[in-house]
Amino acid sequence: MTADPLSATFAALADPTRRAILARLALGESSVSELAEPFEISLPAVSRHLKVLERAGLIARSREAQWRPCRIEAAPLREVADWVDRYRRFWEARLDRLDAYLRELDSKEKKHARKGRKRRRREAH
Repeated sequence: MTADPLSATFAALADPTRRAILARLALGESSVSELAEPFEISLPAVSRHLKVLERAGLIARSREAQWRPCRIEAAPLREVADWVDRYRRFWEARLDRLDAYLRELDSKEKKHARKGRKRRRREAH
């Protein structure tokens, strides 16, 4: 497995089944069989997905008698959110500059249009 935790998290999140499992676990703890219900894949296949999520630190499993509940671990998701947030701020700054530039162009265009109307009125008289 990758030594970089962020890469391991992204690799685990790359699969839609694993993302769906995490979405379910965001609602609360569940057993493997409960997690497997909505999927048309085998229980061993779900277990393999859970192992990937567990290795990435996205879930934790415990043992309570015969029940082995899985629960979501939010710390790796926070790291992903922080990483993405840096790029969100970058793009927001770029888009803010673009917005200012477009407003400036619009203002110049409106000013030019007003001058043209004034000129046409003078020429008409």
